[in-house]
Amino acid sequence: MNTDDGGHRDRAVAALADRDYETAGDAYTRAAWRVLADPRPGQDPFDADEKGWVGDGLAAFVRSAVCYRVAGRPERATRRGVEGVAVARDLRSVLDRPVQRACLDESVADCKTAGGLDGGPAAHDEAAEAYRGAADGVDDPQYWGTTPLFEAAAGPLQQLARTVANGEIAVAWEDLHGSDPAHPGAFLAHRATFKRQRFGELVERVVDEGFLAAPRGTTEYDTDHHRCPACGSTDVNWVADSVLCLRCSRPTEPT
Repeated sequence: MNTDDGGHRDRAVAALADRDYETAGDAYTRAAWRVLADPRPGQDPFDADEKGWVGDGLAAFVRSAVCYRVAGRPERATRRGVEGVAVARDLRSVLDRPVQRACLDESVADCKTAGGLDGGPAAHDEAAEAYRGAADGVDDPQYWGTTPLFEAAAGPLQQLARTVANGEIAVAWEDLHGSDPAHPGAFLAHRATFKRQRFGELVERVVDEGFLAAPRGTTEYDTDHHRCPACGSTDVNWVADSVLCLRCSRPTEPT
């Protein structure tokens, strides 16, 4: 991770591995506050920024809201959702490119959905329309789709999706984007329309199951050096500063 979260993301991932979802929510909340205050050395969050590093902070609000809901603390999830919506809307006055503002609209929708607020699907529709409206100013939509702002906005959905897919990549970058970058509006709007279809469903599913996997980091399959004491898998996920089972997100141990 290229933003300065003060180590709170590491603590969030460790709490996910322990199935301590309220603590994970607290850690992600602190990560959001830290990143939004000082994203990177020398980077003011209220300066225009083509990369959009503040997106990591917004994504941490989304993750924290999901954690609180899995922990059975929906009122705290609502507060994080409201907070994320407010910050994303305020950042529209900072990030000066229409395509970035459309991504902030996408983050608003994600925060509403994760926090259990009303209007999530409609907000994703608004984000899709904002992407279409920004098309004339986008020469290379694939570039924008790989900037930190956009990648951060994709992260929570990908984490939710792998939770219900036995730890595998269930939503790839290609799934989130349209088929033809020559039509940048439609190419980027697909992010929001895809999320409208899947995000809320995935949130409800992980809440019902009471389990949220850790994000996917560096992975290795069928190792001869680690075995999960919880499920027996030898597939490993190195993420943050934890060494976890790729399958169940419990700490795995050297053999």
